[in-house]
Amino acid sequence: MTTARKDSAIHESPLSTEVGRKIRDKVRALRPLIREHAAEGEALGCLPPATLDALAEAGVFNLSAPPAFGGPALGARDLAEIVAEVARGDGSAGWTTMIASGFARVFLTFPDSTVAEVYAATRDWRGPIVASASLFSERIQRARKVEGGYVVEAGGKWGFGSGCKHAAFLVVGVQVDDVRGMVLLERGQYEILDDWKVMGLSGSSSNSVTAPEDVFVPEGRFADLAHLPDKLNGLRQRFSGLGYQLDGLGLMLIVAMETMAITLGMAQGAYDCFVEQTENKKPFNLPYDTLAATPSIQVAAGKARAMINAAQALIFARADYIDRKAIAGEGFEPAEEAEIMMDFVHAGNVCGAAIDLIQLTLGSATVSLKNPIQRFARDTRVALTHGSTRLDPSAEISGRQQLGLPPFAAFAAAVPGVDKAQRQASEAA
Repeated sequence: MTTARKDSAIHESPLSTEVGRKIRDKVRALRPLIREHAAEGEALGCLPPATLDALAEAGVFNLSAPPAFGGPALGARDLAEIVAEVARGDGSAGWTTMIASGFARVFLTFPDSTVAEVYAATRDWRGPIVASASLFSERIQRARKVEGGYVVEAGGKWGFGSGCKHAAFLVVGVQVDDVRGMVLLERGQYEILDDWKVMGLSGSSSNSVTAPEDVFVPEGRFADLAHLPDKLNGLRQRFSGLGYQLDGLGLMLIVAMETMAITLGMAQGAYDCFVEQTENKKPFNLPYDTLAATPSIQVAAGKARAMINAAQALIFARADYIDRKAIAGEGFEPAEEAEIMMDFVHAGNVCGAAIDLIQLTLGSATVSLKNPIQRFARDTRVALTHGSTRLDPSAEISGRQQLGLPPFAAFAAAVPGVDKAQRQASEAA
């Protein structure tokens, strides 16, 4: 009988917190429930009610809320561990967790009155407070300035609204004359299109959304994207908690870290299933009693475990580094940010390779839609195609700076829309 490595407390990071560990451990206990309902989420195109309610009860959608609004504002190490643990049960659940955390930071750059208004309206909300669609994309929709605010023009469509079926509010990109901005829409101001028909992360509800008619948005729910870097830098002065002691580049790095922590969790989940499935199955054309007794399976187990361990070590080490920078009050240089981003992306791709190895080693049993390994494989492939964290572009962005060449963008590589907004603002001036 095979013995999988057990979770251990001896490697707890000194930078994780008691609050973060408690949430992580609650999620760990939910892992069977999350995995059990993952196929249902694929069919629904969003998280199933049982998963959504369980994660909400565990506090997963509140990880990055500031203490002033009832949240723990967790640091990078806590977030990496919790997101990975959610994704170990289901990648789409992990993705929704990342969205809830990541776009809380963007949302907090709105005026204090808007932030307070939104949190007051969502005290009992069971899901992400804010999600986003086409915020940093090349293609955004038009709005116009009117007395007291802005009107988002009818007919616009924003894509990749991950978590939109569960979120209370949505941040979308708009063009107002020569200003590229973002607006905060509430439920009832947009419609969700049934167009998220994809090979993986089907339960992430990354649908497009549209404004079927003109929508009025008050002044306080509009922000100029050109000012986002400064606004993110200023969160340190506005909010307490380790998660908000970083500069803007550090805050954007956490989003990349969470995204790749999803692939880590999915690789760990696939490995769990791999070990379980080798115990009683027999090889097709080899004379061993079980797959676990088969040397080629043992070799794959050793390789896959080492690959996942290496990816985890890199992601967690970089998470600790981000937390130490936050504690020290130090900012990130562009080349440093690009290097750490590449480390995260590399770790994610190692996780993808480990899942590929697991699936090819086990063979045709893994292609059944009843087998969680095939879902981990598909979900990971989709996660690794995300525009902000693809391997070769991330390597180029980091590599050119390692060689002393100037960065492509003035802000984080993951958000080209901000650079475009700043160029437009400069040209208008």
